[in-house]
Amino acid sequence: MCADTAIKQQPVPAGGDILLEARDLARHFDVSKPWLNRVLERREKLSLKAVDGVSFSIRRGETVALVGESGCGKSTVARLVVGLYGLTRGSLVFDGEDISDLANRTGRQAASLRKRFQMIFQDPYASLNPLWRVGTIIGEPLRFFRPELSSADRRRRVGELLEQVGMSPMDALRYPHEFSGGQRQRISIARALSNEPEFMICDEPTSALDVSVQAQILNLMRDLQDEYGLTYLFISHDMAVVKHMADRIAVMYLGRIAEIAPAEALFANPRHPYSKMLLAAVPSLEGAGKERTTIQGEVPNPVHPPSGCAFHPRCPHANERCQAEVPLLIARDDGSEVACHGVEEGRIE
Repeated sequence: MCADTAIKQQPVPAGGDILLEARDLARHFDVSKPWLNRVLERREKLSLKAVDGVSFSIRRGETVALVGESGCGKSTVARLVVGLYGLTRGSLVFDGEDISDLANRTGRQAASLRKRFQMIFQDPYASLNPLWRVGTIIGEPLRFFRPELSSADRRRRVGELLEQVGMSPMDALRYPHEFSGGQRQRISIARALSNEPEFMICDEPTSALDVSVQAQILNLMRDLQDEYGLTYLFISHDMAVVKHMADRIAVMYLGRIAEIAPAEALFANPRHPYSKMLLAAVPSLEGAGKERTTIQGEVPNPVHPPSGCAFHPRCPHANERCQAEVPLLIARDDGSEVACHGVEEGRIE
């Protein structure tokens, strides 16, 4: 996103109770060959640790962003939160209730809980049924979660939701393929709002959109947050976007969180070497004409991750301890948390 694109700012909530708390989240996927192949080739089972010990919390009305390179596990975290994946390890607490088993819940108990949060996906066209009219797409959550509404009431509510996201009630009669990418994402947002959720997980909601359309969607999400008091978990790889959207930012690397800090503090003074590399690679108008810094090296194979700190093969400050010991998130006086031996030991300013 361009630095001069107009995005509305929102202050960090002061205090506030915790709406979501994730503790030591882990999700491992079995990527082994079939049993017979393993026996014949004498190979062990292989496990991909997509998420391996992620902890964070989100206050009511706050926007927390998860950022990092592709494959770092941020989208997997989003799917763990909404119950699309089950947990291999760890726990999730939503508004004081343990929802670690959400992926296995069914019936009214699951429905009453799922009504309180919704997810906006990266590709708006892939997440919308191409065979349904927009009115049916937005009205389906109403039919499921509010069966007491009549057909006329549902149509009226669909029209109101379309107007709230900057579209016309008449658009309910059209199909998804008749709209632009930005309009499709507005439809996705209207659908997410239909059951009046408190918490929304946004998985790269603007990455498939043009820069000018990104700004419109992000401003819309800010307006809706102000109006409904929504809480966001915002997933992105675009540091320029999260700078304007997030109150706090969690930087992920190979299934773990490297640093969590208020957005302003992270951009002003990143602590973790990986955070510094990410920010150095962000283009800006101030750096026009200068050579951009790229992140050196490749992301290691998550099936065979490095020992100790996963970032140590790419880190210029790594030592023997980094190669042997996994760093833990340590709280700092400025409100940030950093998982880095170099920062802990004072070797990295």
